[in-house]
Amino acid sequence: MTRSYLTLALAALIAVPVVAAPAVDPALTAAIDGPQRSAANKARDAYRHPAETLTFFGLKSDQTVIEISPSAGWYTEILAPYLAAKGIYYAAGADPKSSERAAAAVAKFNAKLATDPRAYGKVKVAEFTKTGLNTPAGTADMVLTFRNIHNMYMGGFAPQAFAAFYTALKPGGTLGVVEHQLPESMPDAMQEKSGYMKQSTVVKLAEAAGFKLVATSNINANPKDTHDYPKGVWTLPPNYAEGETDKAKYAAIGESDRMTLKFVKPK
Repeated sequence: MTRSYLTLALAALIAVPVVAAPAVDPALTAAIDGPQRSAANKARDAYRHPAETLTFFGLKSDQTVIEISPSAGWYTEILAPYLAAKGIYYAAGADPKSSERAAAAVAKFNAKLATDPRAYGKVKVAEFTKTGLNTPAGTADMVLTFRNIHNMYMGGFAPQAFAAFYTALKPGGTLGVVEHQLPESMPDAMQEKSGYMKQSTVVKLAEAAGFKLVATSNINANPKDTHDYPKGVWTLPPNYAEGETDKAKYAAIGESDRMTLKFVKPK
């Protein structure tokens, strides 16, 4: 390599700006560290990086936020107290009338909310179904969904789901997605039952609904994940679908490799 070429290469590297990670809102840190969170859920922070993830999405305490399919409320424990004073938090779960399983899940979630009125007293419980969301259209600053796109895809209603997210958001609003990531080199068919999704598939679904991808992050990536387990992503913690079989091996891998995608609804 000639000296002139080396000089040009170094100059090019120096010219690339180093962008610092956004500072985490102290109020968000307080919510993450708060007593309303269970010890078991706090233990998952090492894999789910809530402070970095929510900051990457641009979450602010005065926003109207819809969380899609909050399940047992892992992120509810953070979002509800953080948004309580100045924002609005919708927890959009299943329609309890749709099945006994859905009714039980909603009842368990509502019981959780009742345990701590200080943290959860302002939560607005909404419904997300195959036909849409029952939140006011065009009013949300942010829609968030964590490790749920595979269920929509396997259930055959992913396009309808992304359309509902788009309808719920204000122009300029953000859709934040965290999803189990299948490498692009692996067969598409694995998306049908493994619980993993290709980033290209998720982006296509979002763009078809009208969204624009504005940023991606490796915050929630896990290079130890081989993506090819007997019972799909549920083989890994915290589910351990294989029970005690090879549990130590799966514990050493940790939670799944995940994409973290930020979309916007154009103004």
